[in-house]
Amino acid sequence: MSAKSGISRSLEKWSFTQVGGGEGTKDGEWLEVSSFPTTVHVELLKLGRIPDPFIGLHEWDVQWIGEKEWVFKTTFDVAQAELAYSNTDLVFDGLDTFATVTLNGEKILKSSNQFLEYRVPVKDYVKVGANEVTIHFESAFLKGRDIEKEHGKLNLWNGDSSRLHVRKAQYNYGWDWGPVIMTVGPWKPITFQAYNNRVADIDIRTDISEALDVKISVDITFAGKKSESAAFSLKGPDGATVASSPAVPTDSGHAKISLDFRPGELKLWYPVGYGDQPLYNVLVELTDENGSIIEVKTQRTAFRRVRIIQDKLVDQEGLTFLFEINNVRIFCGGSNWIPADSFLTTVTSQRYRDWLQLMVDGNQNMVRVWGGGIYEHDAFYDICDELGLLVWQDFMFGCGQYPAYETFVQSIKEEAVQNVKRLRHHPSVVIFAGNNEDYQIAESFKLELDYDDETSDFRKTNFPARYIYEHVLPEVVEGYSDIFYHRGSPYSGHGKPTTDRTLGDIHQWNVWHGSQEPWHNWDILAGRFVSEFGMQGYPNIRTVDYWIGDDKSERFPQSRVCNNHNKADGFERRLELYLMENFKHAFDIESYAYYTQVMQAETLASAYRLWRRNWRGPGREYTAGALVWQINDCWPVTSWAIVDYFLRPKPAYFSIARELKPYTVGMTRKEYQTFSDERTAAFFKIETVLEIWGTNSTLEEKKAKLELSAFDLHSDWTDSWAKEVTLAPNSSTELYKGEAPGLPPRTKKSDVPRTIILSARLLGDDGEVLGRYSNWPEPFKFIKFPSVAELGLKTTIGQDGEVVTLQTLKPIKGIVLDVDGEDVKWSDQAIDLVPRDPQTIRAVGLGGREIKIRFLGDGTA
Repeated sequence: MSAKSGISRSLEKWSFTQVGGGEGTKDGEWLEVSSFPTTVHVELLKLGRIPDPFIGLHEWDVQWIGEKEWVFKTTFDVAQAELAYSNTDLVFDGLDTFATVTLNGEKILKSSNQFLEYRVPVKDYVKVGANEVTIHFESAFLKGRDIEKEHGKLNLWNGDSSRLHVRKAQYNYGWDWGPVIMTVGPWKPITFQAYNNRVADIDIRTDISEALDVKISVDITFAGKKSESAAFSLKGPDGATVASSPAVPTDSGHAKISLDFRPGELKLWYPVGYGDQPLYNVLVELTDENGSIIEVKTQRTAFRRVRIIQDKLVDQEGLTFLFEINNVRIFCGGSNWIPADSFLTTVTSQRYRDWLQLMVDGNQNMVRVWGGGIYEHDAFYDICDELGLLVWQDFMFGCGQYPAYETFVQSIKEEAVQNVKRLRHHPSVVIFAGNNEDYQIAESFKLELDYDDETSDFRKTNFPARYIYEHVLPEVVEGYSDIFYHRGSPYSGHGKPTTDRTLGDIHQWNVWHGSQEPWHNWDILAGRFVSEFGMQGYPNIRTVDYWIGDDKSERFPQSRVCNNHNKADGFERRLELYLMENFKHAFDIESYAYYTQVMQAETLASAYRLWRRNWRGPGREYTAGALVWQINDCWPVTSWAIVDYFLRPKPAYFSIARELKPYTVGMTRKEYQTFSDERTAAFFKIETVLEIWGTNSTLEEKKAKLELSAFDLHSDWTDSWAKEVTLAPNSSTELYKGEAPGLPPRTKKSDVPRTIILSARLLGDDGEVLGRYSNWPEPFKFIKFPSVAELGLKTTIGQDGEVVTLQTLKPIKGIVLDVDGEDVKWSDQAIDLVPRDPQTIRAVGLGGREIKIRFLGDGTA
């Protein structure tokens, strides 16, 4: 709110205390907050009153905070002139979570939902001079237990069951990647506003035809019905006025403007890699009866045609589930997003930008905001708009059998209305999903779930949240936006369970969880849109050393501290299962970190490689997206994240980035056994069949040269061939199927095949490497690697000290680079290197330092 419209100022200079005194503050002791908004843990940590819960076992030394009551208070001055305005409000953008607010001793608000904004008229309570605001926070954990006792215990995965009754970020209760940190406090800004009238809401709707005509309607809501007027204008990306309207009266409390544009008159917004991201501003000027401007309000937006296509497929059952933007069908390669910190008030706009820029730099184009965290800050979505990242937005329900009693539903409805209205103008937001895995909970616990029933109320069943997902939320989304609504993630629809791989989206956890399939089976585990899948990997060793702290006796993989920094059930068995099946590995902390990182990189790259192959063109979009679980962490931990808490990318980040480049090449080698007749078991032939394909995410066909080289790891034998190929636009293209060089048919299983490494490259007209991939025989544990001396690995550092060139005389698998001391920003990791194909890596911050190199068979295992 501008000064012309009245007064708007943030309340500052807060202090806080623990009710009754105790571990945090002495009885009657008030501590000044260091910043605002804030939460109790953040302040106590800065004051040195608690240990860092991210280090050692200190997570468990701060649990008492979430079970105590806390009070925040401040005073603010009000001038006589401010009371002359017809409205004076206190606006609470977010309170975490159960809070009672008093102003000058009068109770003005009782909150119970972390995700709600509260605007409270306070004209009857403010006075000239000093005014005191106090916020009394109850324990959300204890309050949740009381509510659960009243309404009943429900089923869930992760955290305490009482969380299902509490509208608070669910990950605070602990998850299989996060700590139990029950935050409390005023986590978003609080402002005092005085005004006569204001622009309360700008609702921008667009209808874009297949021909890309753009119809825009702008519905403006005012706080009061005043004899004033409002003028509207649309500003282009360069700030110039694109369209405007004469002043319209505001005495009805509403004004509506409609605009029509022919194709090309407005610049359309595209996802990264498919076009530009022009952003427009809708400007509303509110003027009084004398023509003086009393408020100018701006809403940034952009224009794009979004469709979620669910059409029949050629040659396969089911329907597509794909995103089409401005008539362009998009393969969505991206990540799931959890809250960026256990302490949300410490996440700056720059930190959001650094995270999201990492996604773009890694060739990703979609981020899914997961339903167990928060509706993210405005900065998050603003940056996605600017970078061209598509946003899949969950509502905040995660892994639980949520209730649907009346007070809960009413709170949910208001939460949905506020957040849909807040997010609807972002061009990046292209889908709302009702929940995360709640239909899977219903299936797992065999709740009442008849997918053919589309009309019931559901509140009297033991899966009452269907009423929320199938009545409340779709009505809100449809009523307040033009964004597509999907009942849950995963959700199949059409009467099918969430595990159906021919419809909707799936969470494919049969690698790691479930049946614990080999990662090589990703091709037979595909779905129409894989919105979750993953593999754990250790973070950067510097991050491990951070959580270990000063007690170096805990610096081994099985230590109590390292166990506390991996929250996944059965993680040791599962990590070791996949390691044992695939690698010979050592058990010192550096080696263990390395092998889990390479395993994660191989697993996830394989998924993207095989699923992009399924994007085969119109009518054959058998897999239309893959979102890895997960891009980020909320604390230092071993998890499924591909970038750790300190924004240090793991090797998997780079292997994924290679598989999401505009042009890629992929290969499989598979053995097929045929018997000489139907009776024999002893006489057969085993043939190795090689398949090669390429992908092209651009919208034009690409001519290239496919080059295949074969190397015997234990001799000087090599073979190669090349051919001209054409990559079809926006799809994969099959390039070769036939004999694998160096691998002739075998007639006995005791005939161990030669260790043949196959390297494929796609080369452009000028010899530029468009894409490369090396296919190695698996499992890697069977490979007898040459000695380090035999490899002929040569490392050259350029004159600027930040360009590293690697070349070799023998193929090398899984190169990871590191240095002593401060980390380097590497441009690539988890590298496979073959002869006659040197690779160059940027190493920002290397400064000419000596490079440490790890790879499979380097003598450490």
